[in-house]
Amino acid sequence: MALFHLAQSRTCLPAYQATTTYVGCYHDPNSPRDLAGPFLTVNNLNSPQYCANLCGAAGYQYAGVEFTIQCFCGHRIESTSVKADESQCTSPCPADPSKICGGGNMINIYQVTNPSSNPPLTPSFPDCTRDPLCSNDVCDTTKSIAQRAAAIVQPMTLNEKVSNVGSSASGSGRLGLPAYQWQNEALHGVAGSTGVQFQSPLGANFSAATSFPMPILLSAAFDDALVQSVATAISTEARAFANYGFAGLDFWTPNINPFRDPRWGRGMETPGEDAFRISGYVLALVNGLQGGIDPDYFRTISTCKHFAAYDIENGRTGNNLTPTQQDMADYYLPMFETCVRDAKVGSIMCAYNAVDGVPACADSYLLQSVLRDGYNFTEDFNYVVSDCDAVENVFDPHHYAANLTQAAAMSLNAGTDLDCGSSYNVLNASVQAGMTTEATLDKSLIRLYSALVKVGWFDQPAEYSSLGWGNVNTTQTRTLAHDAATGGMTLLKNDGTLPLSPTLQNVAVIGPWVNATTQLQGNYAGTAPVLVNPLTVFQSRWRNVKYAQGTAINSQDTSGFNAALSAASSSDVIVYLGGIDISVENEGFDRSAITWPGNQLDLISQLANLGKPLVIVQFGGGQIDDSALLSNSKVNSILWAGYPGQEGGNALFDVLTGASPPAGRLPITQYPANYINNNNIQDMNLRPSGSIPGRTYAWYTGTPVLPFGYGLHYTNFSVSLGSTKTAGTDVATIVNNAGSNKDRATFATIVVNVKNTGGKANLASDYVGLLFLKSTNAGPAPHPNKQLAAYGRVKKVGVGATSQLTLTVPLGALARADTNGDRWVYPGAYTLTLDVNGPVTFNFTLTGSATKIGTLPRRS
Repeated sequence: MALFHLAQSRTCLPAYQATTTYVGCYHDPNSPRDLAGPFLTVNNLNSPQYCANLCGAAGYQYAGVEFTIQCFCGHRIESTSVKADESQCTSPCPADPSKICGGGNMINIYQVTNPSSNPPLTPSFPDCTRDPLCSNDVCDTTKSIAQRAAAIVQPMTLNEKVSNVGSSASGSGRLGLPAYQWQNEALHGVAGSTGVQFQSPLGANFSAATSFPMPILLSAAFDDALVQSVATAISTEARAFANYGFAGLDFWTPNINPFRDPRWGRGMETPGEDAFRISGYVLALVNGLQGGIDPDYFRTISTCKHFAAYDIENGRTGNNLTPTQQDMADYYLPMFETCVRDAKVGSIMCAYNAVDGVPACADSYLLQSVLRDGYNFTEDFNYVVSDCDAVENVFDPHHYAANLTQAAAMSLNAGTDLDCGSSYNVLNASVQAGMTTEATLDKSLIRLYSALVKVGWFDQPAEYSSLGWGNVNTTQTRTLAHDAATGGMTLLKNDGTLPLSPTLQNVAVIGPWVNATTQLQGNYAGTAPVLVNPLTVFQSRWRNVKYAQGTAINSQDTSGFNAALSAASSSDVIVYLGGIDISVENEGFDRSAITWPGNQLDLISQLANLGKPLVIVQFGGGQIDDSALLSNSKVNSILWAGYPGQEGGNALFDVLTGASPPAGRLPITQYPANYINNNNIQDMNLRPSGSIPGRTYAWYTGTPVLPFGYGLHYTNFSVSLGSTKTAGTDVATIVNNAGSNKDRATFATIVVNVKNTGGKANLASDYVGLLFLKSTNAGPAPHPNKQLAAYGRVKKVGVGATSQLTLTVPLGALARADTNGDRWVYPGAYTLTLDVNGPVTFNFTLTGSATKIGTLPRRS
């Protein structure tokens, strides 16, 4: 058998071989690095010669080996570098134990005396101009994606195959295939992660990336065009980072699990609690991240996570969750179907938890029957990646497998192609034990390398290869970050105190968020080019600003109260900035309460008793019970600001002063504090039962503090029904005419007239329209309270002006799942209601027989 699939049409340059001169052993602090170019984790391939070949082929004059498995490149040794005694570099190289590959923060540096004069963009990209890779058909652009991927997999040894199905893929030196790091993050901007490298100092090329608001705040804008613009900006910056070796080309975002329980620590990473809203968000986001719906080349590969029914942090690696098939079809799965079928995402991440006793990453029902067969996740480049160490968790703590060897085989057999971690390193033993096959391993590898073909890793397409540092942190992205933050901020209470004058004098700013910097970003953040903290903006825009922190986020210490009260007493207006942050809600733990933490409410109460105008700005992703503030007449205004990102200070000032009037709507319900006493977070059932009041606005039978979709304005709007059009009245006829993806077909188009009638502020303002559907007799009981069926946003409606908002209701918004998880459209009387308070309603009746529009595969 020939070693390579020869492609006769290409002229290949000979393999590059670096010549080197040893420079010495150096201390290598994390910041700044001795070599400021890209670094690669090359695992068992690492040696001075291998690293020098990578760096020299990319045109770098210096190469360094460190921490056994790392290879660094640079055009020079930085002036801050400090040479060390040779005895401090002691780690043998994995590919050549006779050589030394640095140590912990110790690096052996070599000068490359013959760097390539015609290099690829970065050593992390394959070089299809030189052998040995050039002669492999993976470089032949006339062949199909799968043929190209198969060509590079076929000559691999079993050891090489095993070393390339982990997140730190080793590549193959003998095939000319570079290592690749799959673990890259970009939740709301290019983010710190294993595969992403921010350079130092701040201001250097690729030292920062635009930090947009967290998804929960971006979602509150209910503006999918804005979501797509943000995603396009993120992926453009991500591709620029990748082009210069500072990131990979796949990114493990978005998190699209519904924010079912208000205690969930990662709810801020999501678009909120409503499945319909999340589906619209993910369609826009993935479109922006990947560069369109199925483009010739992805700009980046997006990964929708976590499949499926993951929304609990405490005990997450071993949780066994048992949602009903009905709730799976109606609530936990629809956004993943949208992500795969409609947005055509490249990748899916399987979750830590088990569903019905089977860990998600070893569940062929979820990964094959539902995902691949049901949602048509079958493109050559579609792959599944595990959450980090989730394959290991199949063994421990799930104990679904007897040992790690079996857990790895089970996961691979079920359809998990890529392991975030090192668990797949045991697949050699799994194959030898007959638990899986090399053919199964090949199938996963072909999917992975097909994805890298699709994203242009081998080809460096011109449309993306020109992106560089000049495309990062631009004036446009800074404006977009500002607009994304203002767009989602949501007014929860106002007696006319807001907006404040932009020329206020004598203002007290109090609270633990006033001087926020990194707090503004939330989690999964990268290095921002600037973090505009509120205090700096207040001091530069208002005169005589008095600041006192008063208290911390979650503290009972009252020693700062007197300073806060003193500052407030001598001021004309008080602005309090507080709430929660990632010390209270984050990955790895859930909240134990949904109240304001610490003694913040005590301080606010004392500030209110001063009798001055008092504005509360509530930060954080999850909602906290505002009952005491809403009922206190001395608290004049409340604004929810989420995690607003790098432009937080500017955005907040503009909203408070009316330069950007708020129009956001809550994408989650604000529950009373005692909600958690009646709902076990481990209980995934949505519908009310006995003493359980139900979950989400669709099923909750209690009285929320503030409902899903709530949001006020500085001006007043008069809304009236313009025109309506529906697809008919007979259910079967409507469904039969709906085409292949029946849930996406348009059922109704509702045009609403939105008039800004003015008010105390007399400001032009955006308006978000939310259209809810309700029926009390269509289909079996119980019936949901209401469900979101359409949404949209009109921009800058002037005082006295009228804008038209067109709301499109898809047929899927009418569908409900039966106990098997099959979705039906039922005859009956329906009402469409605009907004929480229902200023506009439209009634219609469907007749005929219930008709199925979707089937959930059965678990055997």
